Amino acid sequence: MNTQKITGEYRLSQWIDIIQKRQESGQTINDFCQATGINRNAYYYWLRKIRKETYSELSKPKTSSTDVVPNGWMQLTGAMAIPQQINSTLVIEISGCNITVNADTDPDLLKKVCLTLRSL
Repeated sequence: MNTQKITGEYRLSQWIDIIQKRQESGQTINDFCQATGINRNAYYYWLRKIRKETYSELSKPKTSSTDVVPNGWMQLTGAMAIPQQINSTLVIEISGCNITVNADTDPDLLKKVCLTLRSL
């Protein structure tokens, strides 16, 4: 077990959180660092390091789907990967008349009914 590697990954994840919080805050880097007590030079150091790491990850050639999924992501398999169809209904009210529509409703019939109700 390489403790230096684990420590480095932990610090990297902490700084990713810090940088995301700064971006979400809308503050300038100087204002954010001053408000949180973070050294501005340390912020820029870690920002460069994160960008470099991200660029190197994006530059890697695409690998097969059997490789390890990156941290923070979940690999979908089997039934999870295929979205399930949700049976939902739509209720349309035109001139006081209600029409219930679902996936089995014939589109031509629906069009005729809507045109008829509109003319009332």
